[in-house]
Amino acid sequence: MAVTTFAAIDIGSYNISMEIFEVRRSGLTSLTMLQQRLLLGRDAYDNHRISMESLNELTRILGDYANIMKEYGVSAYRACAKSAFRESGNSMLIMEHIRKKTGIAIDVLSNSEQRFLSYKSIASKGEDFARTIEKGTAIVDIGGGSIQISLFDKDTLVTTANLQLGSLRVSGRIASLEAQTAHPDVLIDQLIRKDILNFKRMYLKDRNIDTIILVGDYFTNLIFQNRTDDNKFESREEFLGWYDKIVNMTAQEAAEYLGVGMEVAHAVLPTAVLYRRLIEVLGVKTVWLPGIQLTDGIAYDYGLTSKIIKSGHDFDRDILMAARNMMKRYAGNKPHTDKLLEVSDEIFKAVRKSNLLSDRDRLLLKVACYLHDCGKYVSLVDVSACSYNIIKSTEIIGLSERERMIIANVVRYNTVPFDFRGSLAYGDPARELQTEDFLRVAKLTAILRLSNGLDQSYLQKIEAIHALRKDEKLVIEVTVREDFTLEKGIFQKNVRFFEDIFDVKPVLKIKKKIS
Repeated sequence: MAVTTFAAIDIGSYNISMEIFEVRRSGLTSLTMLQQRLLLGRDAYDNHRISMESLNELTRILGDYANIMKEYGVSAYRACAKSAFRESGNSMLIMEHIRKKTGIAIDVLSNSEQRFLSYKSIASKGEDFARTIEKGTAIVDIGGGSIQISLFDKDTLVTTANLQLGSLRVSGRIASLEAQTAHPDVLIDQLIRKDILNFKRMYLKDRNIDTIILVGDYFTNLIFQNRTDDNKFESREEFLGWYDKIVNMTAQEAAEYLGVGMEVAHAVLPTAVLYRRLIEVLGVKTVWLPGIQLTDGIAYDYGLTSKIIKSGHDFDRDILMAARNMMKRYAGNKPHTDKLLEVSDEIFKAVRKSNLLSDRDRLLLKVACYLHDCGKYVSLVDVSACSYNIIKSTEIIGLSERERMIIANVVRYNTVPFDFRGSLAYGDPARELQTEDFLRVAKLTAILRLSNGLDQSYLQKIEAIHALRKDEKLVIEVTVREDFTLEKGIFQKNVRFFEDIFDVKPVLKIKKKIS
């Protein structure tokens, strides 16, 4: 049985962690866990840059970790940075400095990528995870900069939302006001209340949440007295009893009670208030701490992508469900979208092999189908621009910002002339796509255009479709149940673009369904 030694590094807002695993077909085995305190979040959230002092300390820590990886014979690693790096204006310089000094390359995760890895950490628990999400469940992931709430119902990801209410961010916002009140918990609650109630109004509606799953971090484990990162369940009443005890303490008293420094004690209260408010708003009965860290998710993701580990949970389905729920939010046409998914997938399968299209490209195309006309909710005149801006501005769990920009551009160029100059970012250089992604946008756009034209009337006239490449032609046979003149005309208008992109000419063969 193949065994890989893998190191997962988590560069967080207040801790730099590394966990070394054995990755094998049966799952993950942790060999060692290392953690060092470094409050990068204070730099990032207050000054929007990482200081030289913090850089030097981070370089030292990662240099030590690089040496330990060598001692363990690590064959692969991944170092992931989160919100502190995302919000620092000098993060690119920091990353280059660290790469030169330690040899460690850092991936800065988008928020959706970060939360998806946290979600995979929980999924690595197998049967416990599968059993819990069969009923109303929320995954709550509180970091230094923000919190993510993901709602599940009947094994399906219903929605996910990010709120800028992380522990360090909130404690920083109320720091100058604490001395002016005898009840800082009330102040914190007033600060966070609006955002959490807005979340409930927009996403929760009539759903019942029985359990929240907390992705473990330093503050979470302090609050739920789970310092050894055990797999632990706690009732609502147990948490509220602890909360009533801690909320009336001064920071000094809390530091002594918890056995931590003052800096940590100041950040514990905002996190505790966040949990109390969430438990009350969601109506939660049980809290599950599965005893995992982001490092588990990084390693589990490596095992999945390397095909060492097989998961019983379909993570691509979660991404598609998030896109489907977005479609519903923006009043998409479900019968048309279902037909578009069917037609585009048939065409994709016919051209994928000769054009090196991957399973990930197929997933991105499906997301584009779900969201292809979401801009109609805003404007029936400027659909392409509105759709582009909605997708660009909305996180879809499991997709990177780069992938989201690919989808946004595919949807935009579904109905407007394609920009062959390659500047696919509406004048925003930071979002411009590289050559490889430009070509992906072109290929997926060509498929979406051709497919969308085949249901131009939104009447789902196609009963059956089969696409097959024959030499220099892509033969698309459709069985239709009524006049297909409109769709045939639109198809012919899209042939030239498809042929330019794929170097194969689409040919439409129409069979009339015999009643």
